[in-house]
Amino acid sequence: MIYTFDASLSGLLTAVFECFERKQNYITLIEQRLYQPSAFDESLQIITDQEKADRVWKGLKEKINKNWLRTFYCTYLSEIPEAYQHLLDFAIYIFQNKKGAENNYGNAHIIALSKFAKSVEREKHRMEAFIRFQKTLDGIFYATIDPDFNVLPLISNHFKNRYADQQWIIYDTKRKYGLHYNLNTVEEITINFSEQANNEKLSEIIMDEKEALYAILWKAYFKSANIEARKNTKLHIQHVPKRYWKYLTEKQV
Repeated sequence: MIYTFDASLSGLLTAVFECFERKQNYITLIEQRLYQPSAFDESLQIITDQEKADRVWKGLKEKINKNWLRTFYCTYLSEIPEAYQHLLDFAIYIFQNKKGAENNYGNAHIIALSKFAKSVEREKHRMEAFIRFQKTLDGIFYATIDPDFNVLPLISNHFKNRYADQQWIIYDTKRKYGLHYNLNTVEEITINFSEQANNEKLSEIIMDEKEALYAILWKAYFKSANIEARKNTKLHIQHVPKRYWKYLTEKQV
């Protein structure tokens, strides 16, 4: 039996609910936009139902601890199609067994969730370390990212606490949404860029006139503080992979 869903967390949890409601344990879960039906498929389109999703989430809270709830959520944020199947099977396994079943690392779904969540958490920490803001003319600090995984929901509190006294926007150009902190709350936003807009860097039209000077000064400081004789490129790349260099002012030519 094939279940198709809208790739939302609520949709996935609704699929779990439907498995038990229909007493179907052997389900293949596929994102709706990726599903290619064949003549022999038996499929069901899952219509997201928030009430059903909330019941499943409440049930998971009663069966597993907060760390495993975060592991479940982080795995979902990986956005990997294979991960969705593991999440469905993990939830079914947890509900069909006694409390503490998540500690059985002989289970393939438990191992998979641990692996996916670890990768997402690593990406979260790197975003927190490497994001660089640019100041706009209206005083808002702006940064663009395009992480491998959807980590915006995980980094929100870090930047809210660290930059509590200034307005900022972090925009995910790959997923076309961002976070805006207005000195009180963090809100999800979308931006309609023009065709000429560069999603990687702010246009000079909206950048604070001093921003370019700050970049020059920072590069000069970084160069003067760097000890050429102790340069170890291999070790440096291990700690700061090249794919993150685009976020670092000191790496820009």
